[in-house]
Amino acid sequence: MKRKPLILITNDDGIDAAGIRHLRRALDRLGETVVFAPKSEKSGASHSFSLRKPLEVVWRDTRTVSVDGTPTDCVMLAVRGLMPRRPDLVVSGINHGPNLGDDVTYSGTVAGAIEGTLLGIPSLAVSSVDWTKPKFTAAAAVAARVAAMVLRRGLPRNTLLNVNVPSVAPGAIKGYRVTRLGKRIYRDVIVEKRAPDGRKYFMIDGADPDWEREAGTDFAAIERGLVSITPFHLDWTNHRAIEGLKRWERCLS
Repeated sequence: MKRKPLILITNDDGIDAAGIRHLRRALDRLGETVVFAPKSEKSGASHSFSLRKPLEVVWRDTRTVSVDGTPTDCVMLAVRGLMPRRPDLVVSGINHGPNLGDDVTYSGTVAGAIEGTLLGIPSLAVSSVDWTKPKFTAAAAVAARVAAMVLRRGLPRNTLLNVNVPSVAPGAIKGYRVTRLGKRIYRDVIVEKRAPDGRKYFMIDGADPDWEREAGTDFAAIERGLVSITPFHLDWTNHRAIEGLKRWERCLS
């Protein structure tokens, strides 16, 4: 009998978040799911991990594990020794809000998929594009559909998928587009405040970010009601810049 695929699920909103529950229910139809997720919210954790820090690991049941760490910690612990066998797929999400454009550099959700990719496992990150009242049913259905395709066809080496889903009812999804990363326009400001005891502290605040209007980007797809699927490659080298920068070598020597 053919063995069911083993799917590792993580997130950055925490093990009790609504998004991960919807994701698991959808992926349970594809294979055996195991959840290793942070004990509490780790949004914005990016690809950080807890080097030489004790990590509390709690088995809620045989397939659900809470980790007092980051999404990267969760994937590392699961794959490098705590899962019964190596997973066939890593799925991170469903994030409560978008991971579009420059968001991905901060995202713990994307980092979970990055870690899976670094460990040689096909991986994807899934986000519902609404910070306030995300609709997870459509995102879960999309995640299952993309995950099934990845399990059948695989992914290019060192490549993960970043999937953003419009926060709409499942029947309102207008299609799928393979996209490139767009560009965020952030409006962050630094706000100085005082604690009751008089101590000064600072907060990063500001209006909601915007994006640069450009065809073919993840932002453009979402604005049209389409699912955005952006492939990331873990080789960050700017190969086109190498030849020009080689001229620096003699000057620097």
